Amino acid sequence: MPKISEARREARRGEILDAALRCFTRSGYQKTSMADIIAESGLSAGAIYLYFSSKADLVRAVAARVLDTRRIEIEAAGADGPVSPAAIVRIIAEGVRAGAPLPVLVQVWGEATTDDALRERMQETVGHMRSTIRDALERWARAQPEREATAGEWADLVAPVVVGMLPGFILQCALVDGFDQEKYLRGLDGLLPTG
Repeated sequence: MPKISEARREARRGEILDAALRCFTRSGYQKTSMADIIAESGLSAGAIYLYFSSKADLVRAVAARVLDTRRIEIEAAGADGPVSPAAIVRIIAEGVRAGAPLPVLVQVWGEATTDDALRERMQETVGHMRSTIRDALERWARAQPEREATAGEWADLVAPVVVGMLPGFILQCALVDGFDQEKYLRGLDGLLPTG
């Protein structure tokens, strides 16, 4: 039996995650079965289970992919210089709303309260996100004369607050009819430093 390349393996894994995300979006996490995901993917059950052992394993991978992508976007934005706190939140919020069905994220959070493995994965993923945000904030603060001396302390203090702004945005997008996402994002500029 020929071995498949790592790139092909990752591509297949991505196809399965995309199929799972479509199912979760359409039916919700609780109402989606592995049979639904198998049918949506067009692959055999064996092919799915080769990559993911359960629906919980799939939702953990979907959540990690969404947050890891946002983390990479922050790092990429900082390649050309410090990124302001408002821009950090905007990058994440815009990426999340474009890259993931927000009600699915809310469902994942709910599941994480009772699924220890999902909770552990979310803590790890959010921890990486917080670390990336903290590093970006410190880099920005070091470029500000009034914050330069205490940049690390300031970043340690502000990073959890910045992380905490995102669930509020996501919850309102998912649950509040007529929520003005653009107004929220513009409001960041009045709340957080932009320069």
